[in-house]
Amino acid sequence: MTEKRDYYEILGVARDVSKQELKKAYRKRAIKYHPDKNPDNKEAEDKFKEASEAYEVINDDNKRQIYDQFGHRGLEGAGHSGPSGFEDIFSSFGDIFEDFFGFGSGSSRGNRVRRGSDLRYNMTIDFMEAAFGTEKTISIPKLDVCNECRGSGCGEGSSPETCSHCHGTGQFIQSQGFFKVKTTCPYCKGQGRIIPNPCRKCRGAGRVEITRKVQVKIPAGVDVGSKLRLTGEGEASPSPEGPSGDLYVVINVKPHKFFQRDNTDIICAIDISFIQAALGDEISIPTLVGEDKLTIPKGTQYGDVFRLRGEGIASLRTGRRGDQIVKVIIKTPARLNQKQIKLLKEFDRLDSNKISNKLKNLFKNL
Repeated sequence: MTEKRDYYEILGVARDVSKQELKKAYRKRAIKYHPDKNPDNKEAEDKFKEASEAYEVINDDNKRQIYDQFGHRGLEGAGHSGPSGFEDIFSSFGDIFEDFFGFGSGSSRGNRVRRGSDLRYNMTIDFMEAAFGTEKTISIPKLDVCNECRGSGCGEGSSPETCSHCHGTGQFIQSQGFFKVKTTCPYCKGQGRIIPNPCRKCRGAGRVEITRKVQVKIPAGVDVGSKLRLTGEGEASPSPEGPSGDLYVVINVKPHKFFQRDNTDIICAIDISFIQAALGDEISIPTLVGEDKLTIPKGTQYGDVFRLRGEGIASLRTGRRGDQIVKVIIKTPARLNQKQIKLLKEFDRLDSNKISNKLKNLFKNL
C-alpha cells in the first residue's frame, strides 16, 4: 500500500499556514490540475484529488489538530477517508470553485434575503439655502411593501409553497463533464417558492408602486455634488424579511448674482471710484447676513483684495465659517463736467509720479 504524502507538502505550505494563504495555495493547484483542463490525464486527476483531500483536512480546525498530532493514522481512527470522488469534492469546496469557475456546490443562494434598491433624487437649492441649511419636502416614487399582504405576496388565508422544481434552492444545477453549472429556476424566478394564491393588490409581488413624501434636512454648508443619505427610504426589499434600500439626495446649488463660492470662502467684487481709492473711504458692503463696514485705505489699487474674517460659509465638518473675500474694482468716470476736467488737469500737472513720465524715463534707459 502506497504511503500517503504529507498534506502540507502536497499544498506547498508551512505547518503554521493561515486560512487565507491555505486557500490561495489550494486554488492554485486546483486550477492547475483540474481534470477539465487536463482531459484523459490520470496523473493530473490524482493530483487534483490529492490536493482536495489535503485542503479538506487542513482547512478544518478539528481535523487539522488531529492530523498535526497523529498524522494520517489519527484521521483514519477518527473515521476520515477523504473525498471518494468528484461529487464529494464539489460539495466540500463549493466556495473555491464558485470563485474561480463560476459554479458552486449546489447550496442555495437564490432564496437568500435581498436588500431593497437604493434610490437617487437630484435636488436644486438656492445659494443662501446651501449656506445656512434648510428643510425640504420631496415626493419619491418607489416600490414599497404591499399593505394588504404585508409583503408576503399571498392572498388572505394562504401562504407560499416551496418550489417543487428546484426544491426551494431557487436554482437548477446541471452537470457538464466535471463542471456544475447553476441557472436560475424559471418557475420561481430564483425565489425558491411559489405563490399559489397571489395577493390581488400586488399580484404576488409583495410590493406596490407608491409616491411617498419625505422630509429632507439639508445642513448648512452643502455644496454642488453633496450627497445626503436617508437610511431605509429607498425601495422595499423583494424579500418580506429583507431591509429597505437607502435614498441618496444629490445637491445642486443655483449660482448667486453677487457672491461666488470657494470651499467655505465667498468672493465678491466691489466698485469704488478712483477718488475713494486715492483718498481712502469707509463703505458698506453686502454680506451673507446683511451689511458690514469695509475700510478702503489710501492708495488702494485696482484688484486689491480685502478679507472679512468669519463672514463665509460654515464647514460641514467643523461648523467653522470661512471668510468673505472682497476684490476692489476702480471705476473711471465716463462723463465729466468742465469743473471736474479743470481740476483733473491741474492734478495731472502737479503729479510728479504720473505714469507717462515713468515711461519716458524707461525708454531713455533702453
